[in-house]
Amino acid sequence: MTTQRGGSELTDPMTVEEFRATTNAIVANIEQVIEGKTATVRLALAVLLAEGHLLIEDVPGVGKTKLAKALARSIDCSVRRIQFTPDLLPSDVTGVSVYNQETREFEFKPGAVFANLVVGDEINRASPKTQSALLECMEEHQVTVDGETYFMDMPFMVIATQNPIEMEGTYPLPEAQRDRFTARIAMGYPDAAAEYAMLDGYQAHDPLDDLTAVADASAVRRLIATVRSVHVAEQVKRYAVELVTATREAPELRLGASPRSTLQLLRTAKAVAALDGRDYVVPDDLQTLAVPVLAHRVIPTADAQLARRTTDAILSELVHRLPVPHDRRSPYDTRPATPPNSFYDRRG
Repeated sequence: MTTQRGGSELTDPMTVEEFRATTNAIVANIEQVIEGKTATVRLALAVLLAEGHLLIEDVPGVGKTKLAKALARSIDCSVRRIQFTPDLLPSDVTGVSVYNQETREFEFKPGAVFANLVVGDEINRASPKTQSALLECMEEHQVTVDGETYFMDMPFMVIATQNPIEMEGTYPLPEAQRDRFTARIAMGYPDAAAEYAMLDGYQAHDPLDDLTAVADASAVRRLIATVRSVHVAEQVKRYAVELVTATREAPELRLGASPRSTLQLLRTAKAVAALDGRDYVVPDDLQTLAVPVLAHRVIPTADAQLARRTTDAILSELVHRLPVPHDRRSPYDTRPATPPNSFYDRRG
């Protein structure tokens, strides 16, 4: 924590070999705890490298908090956990100024957000006022208390879990809060083989207890610098804008995606491209990410809700209806035309 920016700026990018070795090690480490969810694990890592924040939404007991903890433990950096409850106060999250009788001055006591990785468990069980305490730090990487601004160190990521809003005792996240999350993912139930293996793996102890860090904050900053250097062609940028614009014009949506979502869609696509071993983004990356990056930001119309149309389904149809640039490979790429690895099919 500092009152001035700096002190944890990005360093030089990694080489291709360093990037692949580091990211594969992080994914493999997490998969010791989260089995059979490679696509979900890779997307969570992509959000971190895109300098974003992750919302994990699903029913209780499917491993939401465990995924957040596994990612946090895989990186040797500061980690704080916030258990969101109805009586949690905004000052518990951001911090508070306390009067010191000895020095006769106010001293700032940092809240739980002052860490590289912040795990917010069951965020929608807190009141909307407390949820909104995260708005400034998630967008601007800073907290303002009593007129004084305090900056977060890099990397900074919020990983929040929540139960579906139909669950008892939950509060829907405000639109502004949802828009701060780069992506929303669902864990889903494990397949039979993974659930059977879990019975043996968790019988004696929790595998999470044995998890050790395979990268540090400095390495993550270099990973982020590498992702920033990924090339995005003009036609891919136009396709991203067309994709987001389509959500604002869709008759089944009364609120489309914001310009912030366009930026985060491209940033995450660059991270996905880097994880797939490419230094350029292709339209397939945007199509793959459309649902996890955009679906939680849009609001369906009343008619769509009555028809039980989910935002995931609406976004999927929009992606398939929207014309894709004819050349699906970046013109920046001069290598032989081999089809890129699918983000969801890649296994490292």
